[in-house]
Amino acid sequence: MGSQMGTPYPIELRARVVSYVDEGHSHREAARHFRVLPKFVNDLIKLRRQGNGGGHGKLAAVTDWIEARVAAKYKITLDELVAELAETHGLVVHRGTVWRVLRGLGQSFKTSGPPLCKRFKIGT
Repeated sequence: MGSQMGTPYPIELRARVVSYVDEGHSHREAARHFRVLPKFVNDLIKLRRQGNGGGHGKLAAVTDWIEARVAAKYKITLDELVAELAETHGLVVHRGTVWRVLRGLGQSFKTSGPPLCKRFKIGT
């Protein structure tokens, strides 16, 4: 018999826990009050501090730079962006991660040119 994963806590409970902590109660007090683990409360508060996402992990801080770089160099490739991120910001990421950020910014592929050469097209 394997252990089963528990069901996620309802959104309403999460909001109440965060409000309780915002009222000045400690994480442990909130955990006792709502009968949840202190780690759950800690994780909720940590997630709230980070915001609602909008970024992709390592690249959240450089999203504006990526967008500006693509606008400045119209025919830049994913591989070139990955190399520039490593060189300029010291970030080692997979090109799929960069693509997810670009897709979130509304970018699309432009596939004209050599068959294996995929480049970005801005404004579509």
